[in-house]
Amino acid sequence: MNAILQAQALGKRYGQRQALSDCTLELPPGHVVGLVGPNGAGKTTLLKLACGMLAPTTGRIEVLGEAPSGTTAHLARVGYVAQDTPTYASLSVADHLRFGARTNPGWDADLARDRIERLGLNPNQKAGKLSGGQRAQLALTVAVAKRPELLILDEPVASLDPLARRDFLRHLMESVAEHGTSVILSSHLVSDLERVCDYLVVLVDSRVRLTGETDDLLAQHHRLVCTRRSEADLPAGLEVIAAEHTDRQSTFVVRTGRDLPAGDWSAEQLGLEDLVLTYMERPR
Repeated sequence: MNAILQAQALGKRYGQRQALSDCTLELPPGHVVGLVGPNGAGKTTLLKLACGMLAPTTGRIEVLGEAPSGTTAHLARVGYVAQDTPTYASLSVADHLRFGARTNPGWDADLARDRIERLGLNPNQKAGKLSGGQRAQLALTVAVAKRPELLILDEPVASLDPLARRDFLRHLMESVAEHGTSVILSSHLVSDLERVCDYLVVLVDSRVRLTGETDDLLAQHHRLVCTRRSEADLPAGLEVIAAEHTDRQSTFVVRTGRDLPAGDWSAEQLGLEDLVLTYMERPR
């Protein structure tokens, strides 16, 4: 398999509102992909298209080599945890595991039971009585115990406190390392993505602005601080992503696939948060 997700000129419109525009994307397998962008950028729309919960208005999308569908065979290959980490309040933890076993042909009962024990969840406890972090862990358990090839997580930790977020992400990475599952994790919390993601997609105004291996992207981007000058005065081969000027000083964020040339400036690589914010703020 060459890609876990391929999109070509993908678009989705809700009435007069364009939720996703001309999205062309190819995500390699074996990664934890961080999908980041501001609210309303189209992240949830893209993930619902990938799950087969929505149909494209334009373009096409393939997940695990085929068009997303609601068939049992395709659903068995994809795990999905929505923003509100949905669980059934009136069902117990054990009821959720029994439901998962009946609806997923590849269900790993030992994995589910072991995770519940390690998390310290009472199998007889109703989901409605669990904390937010516990419900998130229960939803993740149901998703990973179906043994999917691709796990899609749509801001599953947004409402959790920092300790619960860290615990959720730790258990997620344990599952990924043990079973080799590919993951797409949507979040606007860049610190969480920095902890677990090795591939990055930045989505802004319903369009893909940046995509690639996280380490490669960080190595390619630099902040230059120098005496005031125009972009035309910079060496060839530097793509200017952002520029700020004062009376005496210029600050550029540049991208280059080669070693940064020597110059009369101070230079530093961007951190992940600065990189994401730069592209989120960049005009089209």
